[in-house]
Amino acid sequence: MRIRAGYDIAFKCLQDVPMVLMLTVHPSRHKDLVAGHAIRVSPNVRTRDYTDVFGNVCTRLVAPAGLIELRTEFVIEDNGVPDAVMPQAARVPLNEVPDDALMYVLGSRYCDTQKLTELAWSKFGQIDGGWQLVQSICDYVHDRIQFGYQFARGDRTASECHHERVGVCRDFAHLAIALCRCMNIPARYCTGYLGDIGVPIDPAPMDFSAWFEAYVGGQWYAFDARHNHPRIGRIVIARGRDAADVAISTTFGPTELARFKVLTEEVRAGEVLPLQPYIDAKQNRTSRSVPAAI
Repeated sequence: MRIRAGYDIAFKCLQDVPMVLMLTVHPSRHKDLVAGHAIRVSPNVRTRDYTDVFGNVCTRLVAPAGLIELRTEFVIEDNGVPDAVMPQAARVPLNEVPDDALMYVLGSRYCDTQKLTELAWSKFGQIDGGWQLVQSICDYVHDRIQFGYQFARGDRTASECHHERVGVCRDFAHLAIALCRCMNIPARYCTGYLGDIGVPIDPAPMDFSAWFEAYVGGQWYAFDARHNHPRIGRIVIARGRDAADVAISTTFGPTELARFKVLTEEVRAGEVLPLQPYIDAKQNRTSRSVPAAI
């Protein structure tokens, strides 16, 4: 199957503002791209890509004072298969975890494992296996946390999410990741596109999504504590320890978000239509602004 995806984002800048964007599809999916995908910037300013320490593609630019618009539209091939379910995937002993996965057992900015370790072992310490343990954590988080865009808060940690019992997709991911790490299972945060493919259409506006991957059975598998069932058509943009590593935009100066629209949908057989109008997104995206003095 093919998926059409893209975004239309605009910022108002009070002065020239350096920016780092993380809006390019992850290199692991580049081979699947069929058409499009270049970031179009208006006004036309110089951009430069680099790869960060997690393997994500980042784009640097200096936005001039006024309105800067960022757009892309692309088509990507997807196998159309729901997320894998592998109950036989065993827990990997900590001393056998690959070196490059070991960091994903440690606490991080939003995944404050030190505050959740006792809880994790009391809830999940008797569960054997790897897949079963991660799925039990997803079940727990899914049942405990109430989803709602009105609950979005950019500085909520995993332990605060557990206490407050509300959140958006990033909060579900952070809590599940932290609990996995407490149980010595490597878990990493993912952000990207996830459309309503193979499920009832959500009437709410589209946005980027967050989920996580756990290392069991000797490889990484996708899990989603918010939806808590296999989904079709995940398109990864970036992976990291938590949302702090994969902000879609980092602005080093005063900016105002003027527009944010996202589209992800299946291309129907025989369809040759251009990219359809974007749908306004909710205000729950991962973004951060850094004071100009930093």
